[in-house]
Parts: sequence; C-alpha cells; structure tokens
Amino acid sequence: MTENKINNYELVRRGQTIMDNNTRKEQEREELHRSIWSIANSLRGAVDGWDFKQYVLGIMFYRYISENLASYINKGERDAGKLSFDYSKISDAEAEVAREGLVNSKGFFILPSELFCNVRAKAYNDENLNETLESVFKHIEESAKGTESENDFTGLFEDIDVNSNKLGSTVEKRNKKISQLLNDIGDMKLGDYQDNTIDAFGDAYEYLMGMYASNAGKSGGEYFTPQEVSELLTRLAIIGKTSVNKVYDPACGSGSLLLQSLKLLGKDNIKQGFYGQEKNITTYNLCRINMFLHDVDFDKFSIACEDTLLAPKHWDDEPFDVIVSNPPYSIKWDGDDNPLLINDIRFSPAGVLAPKGKADLAFIMHSLSWLSTNGVASIVCFPGIMYRGGAEQKIRKYLVDNNYIDCIIQLPDNLFFGTSIATCILVLKKSKNDTNILFIDASKECVKVTNNNKLTPYNIQNIVKVYKDRIDKDYMVKVASYEDVKNNDYNLSVSTYVVKEDTREQIDIKKLNTEIEEIVARENELREEINKIIKEIENE
Repeated sequence: MTENKINNYELVRRGQTIMDNNTRKEQEREELHRSIWSIANSLRGAVDGWDFKQYVLGIMFYRYISENLASYINKGERDAGKLSFDYSKISDAEAEVAREGLVNSKGFFILPSELFCNVRAKAYNDENLNETLESVFKHIEESAKGTESENDFTGLFEDIDVNSNKLGSTVEKRNKKISQLLNDIGDMKLGDYQDNTIDAFGDAYEYLMGMYASNAGKSGGEYFTPQEVSELLTRLAIIGKTSVNKVYDPACGSGSLLLQSLKLLGKDNIKQGFYGQEKNITTYNLCRINMFLHDVDFDKFSIACEDTLLAPKHWDDEPFDVIVSNPPYSIKWDGDDNPLLINDIRFSPAGVLAPKGKADLAFIMHSLSWLSTNGVASIVCFPGIMYRGGAEQKIRKYLVDNNYIDCIIQLPDNLFFGTSIATCILVLKKSKNDTNILFIDASKECVKVTNNNKLTPYNIQNIVKVYKDRIDKDYMVKVASYEDVKNNDYNLSVSTYVVKEDTREQIDIKKLNTEIEEIVARENELREEINKIIKEIENE
C-alpha cells in the first residue's frame, strides 16, 4: 500500500471514529434526557415543576460532589499502590484524618457514611431520611466554614427543604418521595469520571433548566437564557481571543452565560475564573451549584448575592476582559430618588441616570465601568432603550460620543422563554479601531421550533461572520459613521440604518397597462356582439 493510500486510509479511519464518537455522544445524551423526563413525569403533580427543579438539581448536585470527592480520593490512594481502595467503604473515623487536607484542596468534605451512594442504599429503610439528609447537607456546608471556600458553600442547600409539605402531607410520604428521587437520580447514567462525567452532569443540568423554564412561562424564563443565545453572546465577546483574564455577568442568573466561555475557550484559558452577581437567592444558589457541576473549582469563581446596581461587588478587582449578560428588562430601580447614585463612578460620566422605571441602561453603564481596556461586553437589551428620548437618549449620546458602541444586532422575536419580544444585542468596546457603528438585522436568522424561534449553529455562524467582516450587506448589515448616528439624534434602532427588503410582489406597470388595454378592447368587442344579438332579436 502506497504512503498516500495509507494516509488517506488513516484520514478516513479518524473521520469514522469522530462520527462514531459523536453518534455515541448523541445517543447517551438522548438516553440521559429520557431519564430526566421520566423523573419529572413520576414526580409531576407533587410539586410545581419550576419549584421542583430545586430538589432535582439539588440532589443531582449532592450526587456529583459525593462522586467527585470519592473519585479524587480513590485515584490518589490507588496511584500510591492501594489498588482496591474505596473511600465509600472505609469508616468515618478513618476518613477524618484527611479532612483538613481535602477541604484545602477540594473546598469541602463528606464523611463516607454521608456520601450519596451510602445514603441512597439505606434510604428505603430509613424512617428518618429527611433528618438524615438535612444533617448531611448541614455537615457539607459546615465543612467549609473558616476556609477560603466558605462563601461558595454557605446556604448552598437551603432551597432543598426536605421537610416541605410540597413533598407530602406526612413524614412517611415525604421520605418515600425523597427515596424515589435518590433512586431515580442514582440510576441516571452520568458515566465514569474518566469518561466525560462532568459534561453529562452539566448537560443534565442545562436540560432540566430548559425543560422547567419552558414550562414555567415568564417566571421561569427570568432565570434562564437559551443556550443558543448564550453561545452567540459569548462568541461575539471572545472574537480574536484565545485566553482571557476572567469572565463577568452582572445579572448572572443560573450562570449559563458565564459557562459558555468555559465551553468555547476551555477552563485553562480563563486564567482567573468566573465572576457574577445575582439578586435572587434561589437563582444565586443554582448558579453556584452550576459552577460545581461544570467542574469549576471553588477558587475559580466568585458569585455574589446582592443588588448589582445598588451594592456592586468585585468593584475593586481587575477589570474584566469578557462581560456577557442578559439583565432583566425595564425593571424599577432607585434612579434619581437616590442622590448618591449620580456621583457613582459607574453612572456619573453620562451626567444623567437611567429612568426609575427602566434600569436597562444602568446595567449597561455598570458593565462599561467594569470592562477592561481591551475587553468586550455583549449584552441582551430591550429594544426600547435604542430609540426612546429623555435620559436614555442622553446616555446613548454619551456612549456614542465616546466611541464605546461597536455593534447593535437585532435578534428574531420569540427566542426567550416567557416573552415574545424581539430583543437586540449591544456590543461595547473601550478600544475601537474607528468611530463607525455596525448595525446587523438578524431578525430572520432562526428556525421555528413549536411556538418559539431558535438560533441554529448556522445562524450563529452567519451572524458572527458578518460581525467580523464589517461590510455593508443589503437588507442585513450597515456600517454607519459617527455622523450618521449623530444626525439621527443618536437613535440606535437597527431599522433606522438597515433597509428592510421589500417582499411585496413587483408590478410591471407597462405590462399591466397593456393587459388593461387588451381587456378593454375585448370588452368592447363583446359589447358589439351583444348589441348585434339584441338587434336581431328585436327585428324578429
């Protein structure tokens, strides 16, 4: 066999292997999703779906950190020659000697008797299962007290109320439901830790969040940005970057936007980790859980639970290279009712505060303030902020005059759970090569899936391509000069700059006139024929 044939054979073999791996991965994902759907169906009716996700995700998280810790310890012991060592089978007393070292390295500690697998094995016959789990969760949180990881574990399990009447009217009924949940989640095929386990846990988390959010209407959608939108935002923010210092989301929700950078850049290429702030305590807990489920170590993330606009955290840290965010649309905030805010270094440069009933531009000014000199912020925005007058127009003027706005992208409608509005993306930069602003109409870049629209990989690729190309394209892209925007009174609506394609039927006037003349002529001929027939009848 010649060298070329050998090389071609090897390429074909590698291609087939990749295809086989992708097929196996999709089959495993589908099986995982079926398992999750089965759990949801078996527990449906006991607790509202959007509430019940906290139990499902919480128990899944408990399983994850149990297996993660046991796997970490087992590997160390087996590498040292103890080939049959199994942390889940040793006594609590034996395990205690390693507590301090494990907390320093992993951020937490779990006794062997309190591992998921051991609690699950005894759950059916444990009349005090609710108390057992309550104690286990408390011990996990307490294991981090007084250490660097304390903030990451404090209150992490508080939304998993194992004594809630939602689980059953009696302790017996509640324990039966909890035991069923432990078994169902224990049976989920999440793989071995050497075989993409963390991807499986992360995928299960995202599937659950998407499933519950889509069934929860607006209240659910507030906490979840569809994965495709998250990917688009992140791809826009990391163009030209192979590594960044850290990633930030000032309204991080469950953390799905932060973790897109991990998927696209790789954990090792985000040097200082992930930062975020979230006002809602339940969602804040979900975000921390999401970090752990995606194998982000406790010293690689900092998530705060405070009002970002009134009590910002991370303000004294190094500015961020990547900011991605989908802040709440048009929520109320203190605005000019709070005299201190106009002197805040985040808002004072514009000389005016965002309206009290519409905090959108306050989030944008906050993000701009936290952005590094060479950083990029991509933010989902409510379209009204791009054209309304008053204070919002003055803030837009400040952003345009100081050359911070790089691009505005009009998205399709019906992309988000709980709202049908057509949102847009604002891309901010502090170091631009010119004073132009790019406007992209991506309102048709989607496919319809049931009642919602969805961005496909092709749509995302196409939007990113025209963003990078920065060339005028009929009906889609317009590179507008600073003067163009200024002359339009700082209106930043994409429709102001990108002309919509006229899809109405084109009419050939000359051809139409000819056809009309022919019709009139034929009509006259018919009249003459009719008149002749009438005369002949009258003469008879």
